[in-house]
Amino acid sequence: MSGANGSSTWRNWAGNITARPARQVSPASAAELAEAVRRAAEDGLTVKAVGTGHSFTAAAATDGVLIRPDLLTGIRQIDRAAMTVTVEAGTPLKRLNAALAREGLSLTNMGDIMEQTVAGATSTGTHGTGRDSASIAAQIKGLELVTADGSLLACSEKENPEIFAAARIGLGALGVVTAITFAVEPVFLLTAREEPMPFDKVTGDFDALFAENEHFEFYWFPHTGNCNTKRNNRSAGPVAPPGKLSGWIEDEFMSNGLFQVVCSLGRAVPATIPSIAKVSSRALSARTYTDIPYKVFTSPRRVRFVEMEYALPREAVVGALREVKALVERSPLRISFPVEVRTAPADDIALSTASGRETAYIAVHMYKGTPYQAYFTAVERIMTAHAGRPHWGKVHTRDAAYFAEVYPRFAEFTALRDRLDPERRFGNAYLRRVLGE
Repeated sequence: MSGANGSSTWRNWAGNITARPARQVSPASAAELAEAVRRAAEDGLTVKAVGTGHSFTAAAATDGVLIRPDLLTGIRQIDRAAMTVTVEAGTPLKRLNAALAREGLSLTNMGDIMEQTVAGATSTGTHGTGRDSASIAAQIKGLELVTADGSLLACSEKENPEIFAAARIGLGALGVVTAITFAVEPVFLLTAREEPMPFDKVTGDFDALFAENEHFEFYWFPHTGNCNTKRNNRSAGPVAPPGKLSGWIEDEFMSNGLFQVVCSLGRAVPATIPSIAKVSSRALSARTYTDIPYKVFTSPRRVRFVEMEYALPREAVVGALREVKALVERSPLRISFPVEVRTAPADDIALSTASGRETAYIAVHMYKGTPYQAYFTAVERIMTAHAGRPHWGKVHTRDAAYFAEVYPRFAEFTALRDRLDPERRFGNAYLRRVLGE
C-alpha cells in the first residue's frame, strides 16, 4: 500500500479543527483506496477522506483512517464530443482550471478560491455566484466512489441515478469519491466591473442588479454604510487584465498584506476596527478588467479566518442583511471582515444549499484567533428565522432535526446512506450531528 504511514495530527486551513487519526494513507488509485477501506473494516476503523482542509467544520476529522488526496490527482480524460472532463478526486481546482485553459476549455462557474480539491469542494457544496449557473457540484455529470464494502460504484443521470441525485454533495457520508466528471465549455471571457456603492443603494436595487448580471455579488463593510459590488458578465474581449501595479495593490497589498496588518491590529485593539473600516471601505476605487473565467472568479486568500455562511430564499436576503447590519450597530461587536452576499439558481441535488429554491447567501467572517462565537451565534439566529441552510463546510451549530425541516429531501439522503453505509464506516462526530445516528 503506497504512502501508508503512522499517526500524526491533522489540522485544517483555519487551524480551528484538529484530528489524530490512527493511520494516514495516500492511495495512488481507486483500487488502492478500495483496499484501504477494506483494511479499515477488518481493523474496525472508520474512514474519512480529506481535501486541503479548507472546511471550517470537522467534516473530515477522524480518529480512524485518514485518506489523503495527494497522489489521486490528474486529468483522466477530456471528451470533446460530450464536452466533459474526468479528473481524479484529489486534483486541486487550480490545477484543473489551468489544465482546462491550456485545452481551450473552462468550467461555467466556480467559487472565489481554488485551493481546494475537486472532491472536497463539491462534497461540501462550494459555490460562487450566478443568476443562471449554479455550484461546482451542479456541473457534475458523473461520479465514481468507493462504497463501504470496498466496491467501486459509478453514477450519473443514467447509471445509479438515485445515488447521483445525492452523491454530488455527499458530505463524505455515502463513500469516498475517487473521480469526478464535469461539464465544460469552450473557454470564454468575463468582464469584471468592481464598484463601490452605498449600502442603501445596493439593497434597494438588489433585484435589478441580480437580474441584469450573470454573476453579481457584493460585500458590506460592518460599521459603515459602504459596500463594494462586483458584476461579472461574458464579454467579446479583448483580454484586459488589471494592470500589474493596480492589480497588485488591490489583490495583494489591500486584500492580503495590508488586510493582515489591519486584522492583527483589530484583534489586539478591537476599538480601532470601526474607524479603520470607514477609511478602508472608502479607499476602494472602481475598476474594470477582462480575462478568462478562473482569473476573474478567483483570487488568493492568504489572511486566515473562520467563516459561517447561510443560504436563504433569495427574496429574504435583503431583509436578513438589514437585520445583520442593525445587530452590529446596536451591539459591542467589532467586525473587521466584510459580509459577503452571493446568489445561486435552484438546483436538483438533495442536500445542496440551493436545492429546490432560488437562493442567496450571506457569509460572515472573523479573523483567525478572534473570538467569533458571539457574532456568529447572533447572525445564526437571524438566518434560522428565515429557514436558512448553513454551508456544510463552514461553522454552524445546526443538527439533523433542523435539517429535516429545511431540506425537503433530507430523508431521501439518510435512507440512501443507510443503504450504502449501514455500519457507518464513513461516519464521524460531524455526520452524527448533521445526519443523525
